[in-house]
Amino acid sequence: MAVICPTVTAFDNHEYRAQMERLEPFAERVHIDLMDGEFAPTKSPGVDQVWWPENINADLHLMYQRPMEQLEQLLKLRPDLVVIHAEADVDHAAFAEQLHNNGIKAGLAILQATPMEIAGPLLYGFDHALVFSGNLGHHGGAADLTLLDKVRVIGEKHPELEISWDGGISDQNAKQLIEGGVDVLNVGGWIQNSDDPAAAYAKLKQ
Repeated sequence: MAVICPTVTAFDNHEYRAQMERLEPFAERVHIDLMDGEFAPTKSPGVDQVWWPENINADLHLMYQRPMEQLEQLLKLRPDLVVIHAEADVDHAAFAEQLHNNGIKAGLAILQATPMEIAGPLLYGFDHALVFSGNLGHHGGAADLTLLDKVRVIGEKHPELEISWDGGISDQNAKQLIEGGVDVLNVGGWIQNSDDPAAAYAKLKQ
């Protein structure tokens, strides 16, 4: 059974609170996008400004060029999972080890243009792989289903990893993504922009 993980992608604290409060009544796990304005073209509230309700598990997706600079604050927040990018300027293995030493799972996100020949070797030592099909720093975008090839490769070479998809998920493609090997659907605009976010969430969970 795939996990439906609604996404928070906000550009200021007011918008962040509004999106989180929209999800709080029904979400069990949330995916929080954090952007530095450099790796991603937009900027979110900082790592030191984010929060989530106690009854919700949080995945933090760092669209940061230099995620190691945020490590100390991340450890204080104690999310369940921190996802950094294969394309970031960081010692990926050392970052994952620091998270593990503090009881936090480590995830690696892979952009559309990044071949598995580059990203694949970085996955050792991680718990989670995120296949990115969205627009960096924004809700929405189309789900490029050709990227299911990456999901297949990851699943074959790293069957121990949880695999998530980020970008363009709706009720029109969720089943195909799940059948293609995706374990976690990070759903942004289709839930956040719905007239009834709880109903949209429930529809995907069916």
